Parts: sequence; structure tokens; C-alpha cells
Amino acid sequence: MIKKFTRSFLCFILFCLIYNTLQAQSIHYTDEIQFGDDISENAHAFESVESQKTTAALSQQARILLPLSNKGWKGGRMSFIVQVNDVLQNYVTVKFWGSEINHNRLYLVCGNQQIGARHLGEIDMLDIGNDVPICNNRFYYNTFPIPLSLTKGKKSIRLEIRSQGPIWGYGQTWDKYQKNMTSPSKAIYKLYSHVANAFVPPISEQQGEAPKQSVRQTPTVDILESAKNRVNNEITKLKNSTKPLTQMQMLFLAKAYHVKWTYAYESKDILDVILFSLDEQYRAFKANPNFATNDPQTPNADWFGFGPSAHGFSLLFPYLKTKLDVKQDLDPTKPITRREAYTQMFLYARNAHRVTRRMYTNQSMIKDLNGIYLSNKALLLLCPDSAFTEQRAKRYLYESLSLQPWSGNDINDTLSEWPLGKNYWQVTAQGLTKELGYVGGYGEVLDLIEEIYDATRPAPNQLGDKRIQAQIEKMALNRAYFRYPTFDAENFRAMRLEAFVGWRDDHHPGVIDYVQRHNLASTPFQIAVATQHPKLIAYAQQMLDDNQYFAAIEEKIKDRRFNCVFGLLRCVDEYEFVKSQKKSAVKLPMSWDQPNSVFTDEENGVVAIKNDKEIVYASLYWRARHAINNLAKVHLLKPNYDCIATSYVYEEFDSSGHFFKVPNYTNFGFGRGGLKYNDSLQLAHAGSLYPIAKIPAGIPYKVGDEHPLAGRAQLYVLEYGNYYIAMNASDKEKTIKIPSSFENAVQLPNTTKYSGGSTFKLKPMTSLVLYKK
Repeated sequence: MIKKFTRSFLCFILFCLIYNTLQAQSIHYTDEIQFGDDISENAHAFESVESQKTTAALSQQARILLPLSNKGWKGGRMSFIVQVNDVLQNYVTVKFWGSEINHNRLYLVCGNQQIGARHLGEIDMLDIGNDVPICNNRFYYNTFPIPLSLTKGKKSIRLEIRSQGPIWGYGQTWDKYQKNMTSPSKAIYKLYSHVANAFVPPISEQQGEAPKQSVRQTPTVDILESAKNRVNNEITKLKNSTKPLTQMQMLFLAKAYHVKWTYAYESKDILDVILFSLDEQYRAFKANPNFATNDPQTPNADWFGFGPSAHGFSLLFPYLKTKLDVKQDLDPTKPITRREAYTQMFLYARNAHRVTRRMYTNQSMIKDLNGIYLSNKALLLLCPDSAFTEQRAKRYLYESLSLQPWSGNDINDTLSEWPLGKNYWQVTAQGLTKELGYVGGYGEVLDLIEEIYDATRPAPNQLGDKRIQAQIEKMALNRAYFRYPTFDAENFRAMRLEAFVGWRDDHHPGVIDYVQRHNLASTPFQIAVATQHPKLIAYAQQMLDDNQYFAAIEEKIKDRRFNCVFGLLRCVDEYEFVKSQKKSAVKLPMSWDQPNSVFTDEENGVVAIKNDKEIVYASLYWRARHAINNLAKVHLLKPNYDCIATSYVYEEFDSSGHFFKVPNYTNFGFGRGGLKYNDSLQLAHAGSLYPIAKIPAGIPYKVGDEHPLAGRAQLYVLEYGNYYIAMNASDKEKTIKIPSSFENAVQLPNTTKYSGGSTFKLKPMTSLVLYKK
């Protein structure tokens, strides 16, 4: 019996070896496993807990992982043995169906080593879930590096895919952060192991087909009447309120006062309710001055301060000024005029926010506009002697917009901290935000910039600051390269924001986006109407042609959060303006029918490439918060599938001589690692020593701190499939040697050919993109 078992076992092992070898030879991968297929799974010593076979997209086999019986955050798991290269860097690629929507998460484990962090790590989870299709009617492939420490000297390793419920990244407690897994995971089709960083599916592998290019028919222009109704219903409710309004409600009514089609237009009732609410705001401030930075009814109160109410006051000042100089029962110690009371609270707020400025660009803009500039604008109307001049107050706006270097907190009226030196800019020369590298969602600050421009108008409908307008236009035009052609959730033609290569993006894919992101208070056409730039108007017209504008308005109407009414207040008139403009043939640069193009931003280490029917986004400077990590993130879009990859990249840098030891953070890839999970997993690359780039003299820095310069290289070189990208992010010329494998490769977007093995002089702050057919 023992001999028979041994013989059977040896036959099984021999079968596995032959099967794996034949598979690897046929497709040039180290190994592959087809989940749901008995032969393939048996050949890889497959085991699982709470998993289930399924025949899913295109009748292909797959597995799903199921919730556990205890209904906790953990879900099912499956493990298997895969062959690896015992010397070279190994990658694994997992195949998913791009139309599937699933909010659960998947992560990769080897032994007790977790590969990648659960939230915004330099190596992501295997899958973070999605609200809409990632790649409609097609497959997509997700590629991850396996730490060398797990494969060195080994021919095979046992990997495990585990599932868990969704997370809410802002949750400060376990219950708010980690949700239970209550439904099956996304279908997992295949896993490949390979040594090339770029994954190419076998030619024989069946792919999907993109939906036909059709335009949605609904909703129609009639949706604007629903928008009006939502706005006017909100106005009626606020006008009749017996409670003081929040700051956001005051600002909404103040803006609606100037919009002709609303119930608030030039309404005296609006003035009375806003004065009453400002009085109550002062009383709350007088009782607790910290109210200026922690108003519980204002989102991110430590950024906004009294900015919203100050803005509302300024918009209505011509109609309120006769009510300011009569003494009121506002201060329990003595009668005081509204002018004196409001001056106190706006002055306190402005000064409090001058010493608590923010470094991330979007936060800097919110803080400098609301906490400082708008409070000061109200002071200019109330008590000019207590206010900064308009030009002095604009300094904060200019810094957040990179019209001058960012100086950090004020020390006093003449000195600033300059924590990042006197040459740190919040926006790159190409017009992208620094947070710290390229950012999709949080980098969509065009609505904030328009609000900044709008705040500089002397009065509604008058022109704002010309320098700010010019910066808006540059930023909006260059952000246009980060909208790619795809489909909405109903398979209709659309453009989407690139988010896969974004540092702070944890929602995939990005939102439908043409001119600008339009969440909550912002609108799809906001910046196009403000600047009236011909190209931005054309992009807005493209959104109308795709009939995605009315869909965006419908989405905003359905969202019951209050801030959405700000966008609905503007959308009607903005639509009429865009509709009235002469039709343009210009389209967003990544549209399929547009010429080939390459956009590079050397300060952010990001590139966008349109090459016939392929689009490539690559972040070469990828989540290197503390030190050089030699990692890049790539998103390749092809007609019949997408590839997303975390890849190693070559970097040159001036070393500080110091190293950063990667902490054992399996949850957050930053800060202090976030909330701790009750498992025994260790971060697979914890303990790795990353070199820290040289920090210029005079800039405060402590080894181990997150810093925008600690992980920046001077030269990045990425070979990814048929693409070669060399980026000189320094102020010195760099000499690069083109790989011999890129013989007769063409430079994109033109057709200049280069010889493999030749050298190329790369000028400062420029890039070279080659493509071989």
C-alpha cells in the first residue's frame, strides 16, 4: 500500500513538472495556473478555504472567494505552488474581467508575508475593488513584483490569494475603516509568474471586445428643470429655517441671491436669515475662539475656517452694510456693533490659518483661499485697517498656485518658515499638482482654482486676477492629457480620469471627466465658462456630444448631500453658455481619433502617451515617500484588454548616505501604518533598506520622515514591453544608452528612428519616449 501510494505520488509530481514546463514553454512564462480547472489546479497543489468554481465571462473558468460563516472582515482564500526564477526579479500577473463590479478586496500572501499594503502602499493590493467597470467587456491584467527575498535560490513558492471586505480609507476606528465581507469576491481567472515586467497575454488566449461606440440617449436637457427644482426647494427650506444656517448654507444662499432663475434672487428674506446666522456664528466664536478652526458643521473645518461665511458676507456686503453699525446684543459683556463683532472673528480666523498652512497642493489651496484670503476679503470691507491689502492677501493664493514659491507658515508679518527651502513650488512647471507625485482624484483641483479666481473678482460677473486665469488655463489644458477614451457603466462612450498611476488614488477607475472632475460642489463646465478658453469650451462640447453632461447632472441631483446644490446652482447657466458657443472640431488629446502625442512632467515623474490605438500612463516616481524605491506604476490601454503594473525602474540620484528601513506596515503604506489587523502577517519587504536622496542644505529633514525630496531621482529609465522611457528630472544633461533591443525604434510622437546601442544626450527636464514595433 505504501509503495503504491509512493508510485502514485511520484507520477503526480512528474505530471506536474511536465505540465508546468510545457505550459511555460508554450507562452514564454515561468508558470501559469487556470483557476477553476481541475488539471491546472492539481498541477499546482491547489488548496482553498471557502472558494467556489465558476464559469464566468466568455464562458471561461474562474474561482470566487466566499464570505466566511462568521461574517467578519476576512473571506475565503486559496493557495497554490508556482514556479519562479531563482535568480531574477519575479512578477505575478492576475487576470480579471473588466466589466465586473465588486467592492471586496484581494491580496497576495507568501507564507506569513503579505505582498503589498492594504491601503496606498508602494505595492498595492491584488485588487482594491471598483464601483464601475474598469475595462468594459474585456479582461484586464494586474502585475505585481515579488520581493527577491521570497524567491532567491528557489524554483517554486507557495502563494496564497486572500479576500477581505471593503475599507473606507478615512475611517478612524475599526468599524468605520474595515467593513465585513458579505458577498463573494471578484472572479479570479488566471495567475501567471514571469520575469518580464510587462505582461503580454498569450495570442491564443481569448479576449473580450470593447462595446460599440454608441452615445447614450438619456437623460436629456429636461434634467435641468429637475436641477432647478432641487435648488429652489433647498432655498425655500433654508429661507424658512428657524435655526441658524451653517457656513455652507449661508454661502449657498449668498450665491443664489445673484442667480436670476432662483427663488433667492434679490430676496430680502435671504439677507435677514444670513445676518441672523452670522450673529449666531459670532456668539459661538465668542464662547470658544477655537470655533474658527473646528466648526463641527463645516467639512475639514481646520482648512476652511470662516472662509465660507466670509465669502457669503462679501458677496452680499452692498446689501448688508446698512445693518452693520447699530449696536447689538452679541457680546455678553457689552453691546457691540456687527462691524466690530464680525471684524473680531474674521481677523482671528485669518491669523489662526496663517500659522497652520498645508503642504499638499489641494489642501494648500483650500486653506489659503478659505482660511486666509476670504477672511481677509471680508476684513477689507469691514475694517480696512485690520486687513492686509488685496495684493498682500493674494500672496497666499499665488503660492498655492505656484505663481511664486511656497513659504509655509508665517512666523510674523515679515517672516515665513520656508520648510522646503525657497524654491519649492506647489504646482509643477507643466501645471500638475505635487502631492507628492502625480495624483488623479486629489490632483483635480480645477474647481478649487476656479473658486480662487472667482474670489478675486471685485464683484460678481467682473473679471478676476489675470495671472490666476492664465495659470488656470495652463493647468486645465495639461490635465486634459489625463482623460482617456472608454465607456461609462452602461457601455456608452465616455472619457475617464486616469487614476491607476495616481499616488493618492484608492478608487479605480477614475471618474467620467472631460474639462474637470465634477463631484459635489463643482460642475463639469465650471472652468471652461470661467476662462472661456477655446480648447476648454471644445472639451465641454465633446462632453455634450457624448451626452455625458446631463448624466453628470442627474447623478448630482440623486446625491442628497448638501454641497451638491452648489454645482446645480451653476449648471443651468453654464450649459446655456457652452451651448451658445461656435462649434469646435477640437477634442481631448487622448481621444482615439486624435494625433499621437506625448506629455511628460519631469517634476512629477509622470508620462502620458497616445500611440495610435494604445495609451500608456506611467508614474516613474511612484509613492517614494521616504526614500528611493525604484518603483513605477504603469497603465497600458489596448483595444482588447488593459494592463496595470507595478514595475521596477532604473533610477539615478545623489545619495545622502542615509537609508530608510521599511517598517512593517501591512495596512497603510504611510504615516504610522494605520489601524492594526489581528493577523500574524508581516509586510514582505519590511526591513528593506532604501537609499535616501540628498536633501539640499538648509531644508529641515529628519531621516525616516516623509519628504517630497527624499525619494526623488534625477534620472528614470523604464523599459516596459515595446516602450522605452528615459526621463531627466535634473538640471544637468544626462547621457543614456539606448538598449540594443530597441534597434530602429521610433521616437514618439514623431517617427525619428534610433539605433539600438547608441547614446543619447538628454537635456535637463526633458524625456525620450521610444517605441519598437
